[in-house]
Amino acid sequence: MDNSEQTSVLITGANKGLGFETARRLGELGWTIFLGSRDEGRGKAAADKLIDGGAKVIMVPLDVTSDESVAGALSLVREHTDRLDVLINNAGAPGQGIAPAEATVEDIHPVFDTNVYGPIRVTQAFLPLLQASANPRVVMVSSAGGSFAVVTDPEQPFSKMHELAYSTSKAALNMLTVRYAQALPQIKFNVVTPGEVRNRTFAATDMNNHTGQLTVTEGTDSFVKLATLDADGPTGTFIDRLGPVAW
Repeated sequence: MDNSEQTSVLITGANKGLGFETARRLGELGWTIFLGSRDEGRGKAAADKLIDGGAKVIMVPLDVTSDESVAGALSLVREHTDRLDVLINNAGAPGQGIAPAEATVEDIHPVFDTNVYGPIRVTQAFLPLLQASANPRVVMVSSAGGSFAVVTDPEQPFSKMHELAYSTSKAALNMLTVRYAQALPQIKFNVVTPGEVRNRTFAATDMNNHTGQLTVTEGTDSFVKLATLDADGPTGTFIDRLGPVAW
């Protein structure tokens, strides 16, 4: 693995929750943290908090639904480094939980814009910086709700959540990660879920009104594991903090 003092990571949606906790943990390893935040004020407050704790953090205004914002983020990161070692596509949208029979394209589109098109925008933009790294890694933050195996298991809570936008967007994210992994073998592309599929639990975040049974630290165990992969680590995998997750 690269010298930790030189390792850089961009985390989207990192001003709170799982993204912020991942930034905190990787910052403790001595990494340079590019903290992506759609809201500049909240992003600056989050960055300042991490800096006060001793981390090296650059706040990056970043709305993953905007081509212009992503281009601006790339320009800012380039001012600080000529390579990016790790990209964590964490920013996500839960949708409104609208049932399939009622859901319209207008309901679905904003969720896909963040959860699917967002990671594509950011990954595409930052590919040159990733390719300049000796050991580039991309972590896609998905969900057990994106797993066909989980959603079709009647014992899993997601099988009873009859919504259309979130689960389908995460299933699409899973597939695009596999396709990236196959096409770009020099970069490790992997998928995480912050829950524990085996135990049918998930992490407490704003997205679920903090009803999850796991802490954000437990939820980010899989994030940190894949972000810190060494050169012979896997690509094209889907894991939670306990191990592999079925697609």
